[in-house]
Amino acid sequence: MTALYDPVLRVTLREQTFKIRLIEQAVVKPGRNILDLGCGTATLTLLIKKLHPETPVVGLDADPKALAIARAKCAQSRLDVGLDVGLSMQLPYPDRYFHRVLSSLFFHHLTLENKRRTLEGVFRALRANGELHVADWGKPQNRFMRAAFLLVQMLDGFETTSGNVKGELPETFRNAGFIEVRESLRYMTVLGTLSLYQARKPNA
Repeated sequence: MTALYDPVLRVTLREQTFKIRLIEQAVVKPGRNILDLGCGTATLTLLIKKLHPETPVVGLDADPKALAIARAKCAQSRLDVGLDVGLSMQLPYPDRYFHRVLSSLFFHHLTLENKRRTLEGVFRALRANGELHVADWGKPQNRFMRAAFLLVQMLDGFETTSGNVKGELPETFRNAGFIEVRESLRYMTVLGTLSLYQARKPNA
């Protein structure tokens, strides 16, 4: 399935559209350290670097097969990004290191407990006033979007996706200490409602 991930996303989702919008939302600036959390095959990682070549970008993922594809894409693109193997629940980065953490279609793979552990690590690794920007499945706008999302749930599991479909991600971010949490945009896709979220770590 890993080898099919990129072409499936291109066919079923407006991938370029929502990922560019996610990067714009993050207001990426030169010299700011950026983490692509759950980077998979590094499509978002490379897009950030392409749009912001002066910005240090690192992608983290636990799947070595996905990272092998990511490294091949990096070599082909000749873009200089870091790719690390690691778990989101055990981020291998110093405290207050990143200015922005971005994530695309990753949180719905995590149980609620692992979402909490991941967000604790993200909160720790972000600088004061640092921001989290997430694109993932959200609460469906209508019954057609709800029906479409059943396929994702059957493939990825009802336990990990149930919080997404109930619209619980923003509250999970708040419970981790983030402020100014909001769902900024929604896209209707053939697999369900895709939402963009943003949140900020307080200054103190």
